[in-house]
Amino acid sequence: MTPLVSIENVDMRYGGAAGTLAVSNLNLKVAKGEFAAVVGPSGCGKSTLMKLVTGLQIPQAGDVIVAEKQVTKPVSIVGMAFQNPTMLPWRTTLENILLPLEIVEKHRHRLRANKKQYVAKAEKLLEIVGLGGFGGKFPWQLSGGMQQRANLCRALIHEPELLMLDEPFGALDAFTREELWCVIRDLHAAQGVTIILVTHDLREAVFLADRIFVMSARPGRVIRDREVPFARPRELEIMYEKGFNDMVQALHGEIAKARVAA
Repeated sequence: MTPLVSIENVDMRYGGAAGTLAVSNLNLKVAKGEFAAVVGPSGCGKSTLMKLVTGLQIPQAGDVIVAEKQVTKPVSIVGMAFQNPTMLPWRTTLENILLPLEIVEKHRHRLRANKKQYVAKAEKLLEIVGLGGFGGKFPWQLSGGMQQRANLCRALIHEPELLMLDEPFGALDAFTREELWCVIRDLHAAQGVTIILVTHDLREAVFLADRIFVMSARPGRVIRDREVPFARPRELEIMYEKGFNDMVQALHGEIAKARVAA
């Protein structure tokens, strides 16, 4: 099967020839429909990987291929969600969710003629994430967890083939974070979107992902590719099981070694 995302022998340096080498000989493949997580020590290049896949950075060496096309510019089939939802405070929640449709070319010309259809789609996404009826609220009227739920809707409204999540739940309390793990689990199951999650939370990675890539310290490269053996759908109670915790501890040990090796 041809992977949806393929990173092949990539080097990425910031600041010119004498600058910081963020990743070196980076290799990674993610299949269509797969949920992949990327973990590693701080500064290992996880955010650089995100920028490479989305086309926000172009590597000095190697190839980044998304949907069988060489990445040479920002990729339009991607939805993104970050730790800070960055919703526009002067727009309602519904208007914030519809924002990508004003930007993505294939939707932009349809938006005015089919506004009701797109509003219905946004409202359906809000229902799925537990925010039914909140479309008319402004971001400042929502809690942090509610804003992040709306942020996921915004990332999905233009039906991306690939969803990139960069520490999207890191700023939330533990209870809200686990609630949103279940939301993204269910969204992945319902929509079949390919997801790449960058996270420091190893429990989050093991609970959500099909495959976990462990990166080395800078310059980052993949030093371990682990399949997650637990059947889906996974319930939160799995985190109390020995096999789950054994995998979390094994990942912790691999990252600790990578940090020391730096």
